[in-house]
Amino acid sequence: MSRFEKYKHSRTSWGINVLGSFCVEITASDGTTGFATGSGGPPACWIVSQHLERFLLGADPRNLSLLWDQMFRATTFYGRKGLPIATISVVDLALWDLLGKLRNEPVYKMIGGETRTVLDFYCTGPEPVAAREMGFFGAKVPLPYGPDDGMEGLKKNVEFLRKHRKSVGPDFPLMVDCYMALNVPYTIQLATATLDLDIHWWEEVLHPDDFDGFQKLKQALPQLKFTTGEHEYTRYGFRKLIEGRNLDIIQPDVMWVGGLTELLKVTAQAAAYDIPVVPHASGPYSYHYVISQSNCPFQEYLANSPDGKSVMPVFGDLFVDEPIPVNGKMHVSVLDKPGFGMAVNPKARLIDAAGILNPSPGRLLTVREAEVSGKANGKANGKANGKANGKANGKANGKANGNGVTK
Repeated sequence: MSRFEKYKHSRTSWGINVLGSFCVEITASDGTTGFATGSGGPPACWIVSQHLERFLLGADPRNLSLLWDQMFRATTFYGRKGLPIATISVVDLALWDLLGKLRNEPVYKMIGGETRTVLDFYCTGPEPVAAREMGFFGAKVPLPYGPDDGMEGLKKNVEFLRKHRKSVGPDFPLMVDCYMALNVPYTIQLATATLDLDIHWWEEVLHPDDFDGFQKLKQALPQLKFTTGEHEYTRYGFRKLIEGRNLDIIQPDVMWVGGLTELLKVTAQAAAYDIPVVPHASGPYSYHYVISQSNCPFQEYLANSPDGKSVMPVFGDLFVDEPIPVNGKMHVSVLDKPGFGMAVNPKARLIDAAGILNPSPGRLLTVREAEVSGKANGKANGKANGKANGKANGKANGKANGNGVTK
């Protein structure tokens, strides 16, 4: 968004946080509860309550593949990527959490078991020196300027990266996050100007759909590593990213890609091409996945403390026992709890989604009816029907906390 002066200096100004988060809770017939959180806010709550719930009520939670396929096919006409798939992702994660609790096993044990005893982390944040001091094996920094800032911005980018390389020394891995903001010529120019800095990888330099662009980058700079994937969805989206072998690492987000059920399919695709998978953030959902897969060498930790210089729970105060890395590492034993191993904080600021849902009326309204009584009917129906639908037995209902984190 740097080409638009009004929205250049703050991500929140153009709405990166507009959806908020949401959570899904699924209760089995024996009272066991599965829980997960992700991105989507009130719109995701509506999709769960008005569409996906029908596939879940009365279903066997062990039929994960069937439930995923039903939700995916049913939303294809308005989904395929983005919000609907992110919504399915959270439902899927809640199902895995439920299944782990029913079987009294951690999720990682159900998807392959441990491939190592210790999980290593790199840190994404504003201060690489702080990441090194906190024990992380590498650091990733956000690139501050893009093509619309011209040659002056390019020079400032080079200076920015030289400053950070000097601060951490020559042997500490340094990665660069470009958040889909560059193009092929600019990337080649910037990467060539910083060849001596030994950048460990260049991340998300192009728009996710620019498959040919990644091919051109690899042809121009075969000695460099390029990564992407956090904004791609399902195995269909990753197929083209993987089959060309133009990426050195793919980075799906388990809370967006389609959940754990779909991420395992993406992983199998990547393994067939010997491409490592290093998932984007997502806290313990990613930890269970990475520790169980042989082609997932390490994990990202996203520094979300105010100053980026301390390690805090990824999900804030939503859980009472969220595991966090210590000195840049985590022992597998930390994950040895049923499901994803996190208990919801009873003091978390959660809002029942029944109060924000507004289901469609029982019949189509005429224009006149909509003008005269639509507002009143909408409020009444939204309150009554939303409450009934949101409280359905065995539900996947949404809730939200006071700062926009919707459950």
